[in-house]
Amino acid sequence: MSTYEKKKIDTEFKRFALQNFEKPARCRSLGQLHYYVSELTKKISEFKNRFNYVPEKAFILLSEYNQMLNSLVFKNYQEAYAY
Repeated sequence: MSTYEKKKIDTEFKRFALQNFEKPARCRSLGQLHYYVSELTKKISEFKNRFNYVPEKAFILLSEYNQMLNSLVFKNYQEAYAY
């Protein structure tokens, strides 16, 4: 795959992410984060199947969502089991 094609796919993903996802730091509920992780995982699979290439930004965004999800789960756990 040429550099031009990779750049075009990167641009396509960036446009998709801007239109369909909120920034991870703005997410406030577990359901919202689970939804975004699920949708992003599907999109990563789609890119892998269609192009045999996944933009690095997709994995970075997925890790940011997972980090926020883990943080929120831990916060909810602390609140539920605080003495």
